[in-house]
Amino acid sequence: MRSDARQTKRHPHDDAPDTAADFRRLTEMPHGPERDALRQELVKAWLPMAERLAGRFRNRGEALDDLRQVAALGLVKAVDRYDPERGSAFESYAVPTVTGEIKRHFRDHMWTLHVPRRVQDLRNRVRFARQDLTQTTPGRTPSLAEIAEKAQLSEEDAAAGLEALDSFTALSLDAELPGSEDGYALRDALGAADPALDVVIDREAVKPRIAALPERERDILYMRFFGDMTQSRIAEQLGISQMHVSRLISRCCDRLRQEVMQDAA
Repeated sequence: MRSDARQTKRHPHDDAPDTAADFRRLTEMPHGPERDALRQELVKAWLPMAERLAGRFRNRGEALDDLRQVAALGLVKAVDRYDPERGSAFESYAVPTVTGEIKRHFRDHMWTLHVPRRVQDLRNRVRFARQDLTQTTPGRTPSLAEIAEKAQLSEEDAAAGLEALDSFTALSLDAELPGSEDGYALRDALGAADPALDVVIDREAVKPRIAALPERERDILYMRFFGDMTQSRIAEQLGISQMHVSRLISRCCDRLRQEVMQDAA
């Protein structure tokens, strides 16, 4: 029974066409319309195999139609480069050629930013390890140590691979955050430089200079800029003219500005 089961088990490409004679003819034919036609017939005959290979990479962030086009390109390269004189079947040469073309497409075109090849490899090893562990640890997320052990990596490399899992594509700043119902986007959560920091720096710079002013000038500056009093009210409270208050404020500010600029220089 086991023997019969092995005999009836289908190979993934059991419907592969018998094109050995056509490939031998192709290598012997001179370049021209007749050879081009035979080349197209060979590509068409093996296209179902290329499309099946493309299907293995579905649901990885790339449209299946695009993957089929890439696989077809790899098939064309395989047809052009295959040498039947080497003795190996076309299928054994075409499968790794087409698969390599698809993987190269993911490596070169699917990453938003250029990521070192080593990090890409870490990402793949971590992804497969996490998938396997998810089946054996239901109900919880595999730990970093478990993923590192499964992938045969150090925890540092496993952590780099996990970070790369979340860095395959970039998220638009205008993208609405998950769970948001009011259009709250990522850009709304980003911080920005606080202009009040400049005010703090300026205050700290002038603080010792203000302390060195005569008491009356200090009082006038405090009432004007911290007490938000008008010049007329300050003049009334101190028993001096408003013009005098204005001159004192201007003179103090000029003096403080010059001293702070000198310190900065």
